[in-house]
Amino acid sequence: MKFFLFILLSFLSFKNSYSQAKLEVADAKKNFGFVKKGEVVKIEYSIKNTGNQPLIISSVEIGCSCTTVDYPKQPIAPNAKEKVIITFDTKTVYDRQDRVVILKSNDKKESTKLRYKGVVLVK
Repeated sequence: MKFFLFILLSFLSFKNSYSQAKLEVADAKKNFGFVKKGEVVKIEYSIKNTGNQPLIISSVEIGCSCTTVDYPKQPIAPNAKEKVIITFDTKTVYDRQDRVVILKSNDKKESTKLRYKGVVLVK
């Protein structure tokens, strides 16, 4: 009886250790090319929950006030796809830009980086 109980508890803990959300990004690095200063650039990322539990994006970290992020606020079901849209306002920046947005979630790795870069022309 003790042996059976041990096997059952071991199986349940093994199963729970592999139950989790997993955030995958189709293309985490984007290049918006050349734009004129003052333009607003929208960059779209496709994300998918490849885990077996709902994925929850709890927050985002941005590097400057020139960037805003629209991301799913509701849990993302297993195997479901969603979009993250980064809006980059170039009115206060110029020259080469290389920026990172960090998505915080309940994925095992806790954070995922979305990178975008390009050149903002003054003229």
